[in-house]
Amino acid sequence: MLKLPVLVLVLLLPLSAFAEDSRDTQEINRYVLTEATLSKYASAVERLRPLAGQVASCEESEDAESIQAIVTRIDGNPAVKAALQSAGLTAREYIVFSLATFQAGLAAWALEQPGGTLPPGFQKQNVDFYNAHKAAIEAIKPLDESACDEYAEEEDEPVEG
Repeated sequence: MLKLPVLVLVLLLPLSAFAEDSRDTQEINRYVLTEATLSKYASAVERLRPLAGQVASCEESEDAESIQAIVTRIDGNPAVKAALQSAGLTAREYIVFSLATFQAGLAAWALEQPGGTLPPGFQKQNVDFYNAHKAAIEAIKPLDESACDEYAEEEDEPVEG
């Protein structure tokens, strides 16, 4: 359905944390996806590719309590911050665009289901944008597909003892 670069997923998990912060949820719900930002986002992912090893681990991402916490983490890494800025994005716009795109993808899927309706708070124009740009969004190659897979496998292994 929706492929986002692992960097985004590493920085954003768990998304449920944002449901508790109404300001974050409102910011994501109000955000309008645009072609200009999609282009900048794709550029940012390519600029971040060489820095994938400098990104927070999957374990660290569980501590994310808000969009601002993630922005602070990104801005704390000068190389990552510079890569985003060179693509024309702030850390906040990168994160909010990622979340709004993810949200639009979820909503697009929901609408495809029998009897599907637009979830409350989701923007139809973002769903339309997602559907119109789905190929371009999915063409953005993940930074490192194995980064969280390895972590997830470790979490799933039974503890001996």
